[in-house]
Amino acid sequence: MRSFLLVSLIILGSFVRAQEAPYGKTFQFNLQQCLEYAYANNDSLKNARLDIESANYKVKETVGMGLPQINGGASFQDYLKLPAIPFPNFEYGLYKLLNDQGVQGTKGTIQIPDGLQPFGLLSFQQKYNANYALSVNQLIFNGTYLVGLQASKTYKELSQKSFIRSKIQAEVSVTKAYYQVLVNSEQLRLLDANLNQLKKQLSETSQMNKQGFVEKIDLDRVQVLVNNLSTTRENTVRLLALGVELLKFQMGMPITNQLIINDKIENINLDVNAAIPSDSTAYRNRIEYSLLQTQRKFSELDLKRIKSLALPSLSAMGSTGGSYQNNNFKNLFDMKLPSVYVGLQLSVPIFSGFQRLNQVRQAKIAVQKSDNILHAVKNGLQLQQESSRIMFTNGLQSLKNQKENMGLAQEVLRVSRIKYEQGVGSSIEVTQAQTALEQAENNYIQALYNALISKVDLDHAYGRIQ
Repeated sequence: MRSFLLVSLIILGSFVRAQEAPYGKTFQFNLQQCLEYAYANNDSLKNARLDIESANYKVKETVGMGLPQINGGASFQDYLKLPAIPFPNFEYGLYKLLNDQGVQGTKGTIQIPDGLQPFGLLSFQQKYNANYALSVNQLIFNGTYLVGLQASKTYKELSQKSFIRSKIQAEVSVTKAYYQVLVNSEQLRLLDANLNQLKKQLSETSQMNKQGFVEKIDLDRVQVLVNNLSTTRENTVRLLALGVELLKFQMGMPITNQLIINDKIENINLDVNAAIPSDSTAYRNRIEYSLLQTQRKFSELDLKRIKSLALPSLSAMGSTGGSYQNNNFKNLFDMKLPSVYVGLQLSVPIFSGFQRLNQVRQAKIAVQKSDNILHAVKNGLQLQQESSRIMFTNGLQSLKNQKENMGLAQEVLRVSRIKYEQGVGSSIEVTQAQTALEQAENNYIQALYNALISKVDLDHAYGRIQ
C-alpha cells in the first residue's frame, strides 16, 4: 500500500492534467489484456527490445572483424619545393685529387675553383605526383578474436535475459496496480451498500422523529454517520480513479486514454485454505540468478581472452597500387609505376614484463568474486522465497479472519437495528455497531489488498512469472 501511494504521488500531476484534457481511446480490459498491452507498449520493454536488436548488430560487428578488410586510397602532391639529399660533387673531388697530387697546370698547381662545394643537392622527386593503392588483410588466427566471438554471443544472451527481467518487472507492476483497482472497486461496493442502508435508516429515523418516537439526537447521530460515510466514499472514488491512472502508467498507456476494468475481485482465485509448500531450489527459476550466471560467464571469457594474448597472431595481406610522376602536369599520367605484393604477418608475443601474468591473476579473482556474488544472491533469493511464503500464509489467514469479522459485524448491526426498531435497544448501540462494521470492512479491504500483493510477491519469488 505504501509503494502504491508513493508511485501515485509521482503521477498525480499527470493525472490532474489528464482530467483537464479530453479523453482519447477507450479500452475495456481484464488482467491478461492489460498485461498484453504492457508487453507491447511499456517503455522499459521497448528499450529492452532495442537492446536485443543492438546486441544482434554487436555480434555481426564482431564476426566482421574476421572477414577480409579492404581499404583503398589515392593521393596527389604538387611539390612547391622539391625535396633533395646531399650528394658528393665529383668535379670537386677531381680538383681536390689533382691539387693533393700537386699536378701542375699552365698556371701552376691546379687549384679548386672558388664556389665549388664538396657536396651538391640531388632530387629524385618530380614536381607532380599521384598515387593510388588497394590493400586487403585477412585474419587467419587470433586467439582474442575467437574469444570475442564467444563473448558477443554471451552478450546477446545477456540482453535477451535482461528483456525477460524487464517483462517480469512490468508484469509484477501491472498486476499490483490492477489488484489495487479491484480492491478499491470492492471497497466502493461495500461503501455503497452501507450508505444505502444508512440513508434508508436516516429516512426511517426522520419519520420516527417527526412522529415523536425518537429524539433528535438519534437523528443527528445517523446523519453524522451518513456524512462521514459519504466523505469516505468520495475519497474512495478519487483513489479509484487515481488507481486506474497508475495502472495506465504501468502499462505504458497514454493518460488521456480511458481504461475500464471489466473484472471483479471474486474472479481472483485466493484459496485461503491452500497449503503453500516450501521449495529451496526455486531460486534457479529466477531470472536474476540466471543473469548473474551469464555475467559470471563474461568473467570466465575475460580470463580466457587474457590468456589468449600469449598466443601468436597470423594474418595474410596483399596490396596493389601505382604511382605517377612528372615535372609537367599535362604529362603526369603518361608513365605508370605499378606496385603489387602479397605476404603473411606473424606476431609472436615473447615477454610483456609479467603484465599478462598479473592480468590473468586479476581475472581469476574476478571469477571468484562472481562465485561469491552468486552464492550470496542464492541465499538472498531463498530468504525472499521463505519470507514471501510466510507473508502470503499470514495474508490468507488474516483475510479469512477479517472476512469472518466483517460478517459478524454485519450480523451485530442487523440485530442492533432490530432491537432499536422494537424499542429494546438504543441508538448509541446502533451507531457503535455501524462504526464497528465500517472498521471491519476497512480491515477486510486492507487484508484483501495485502493478500493479493503477497500472492504476486510469492509468484515472483518462486520464479513462476516468466
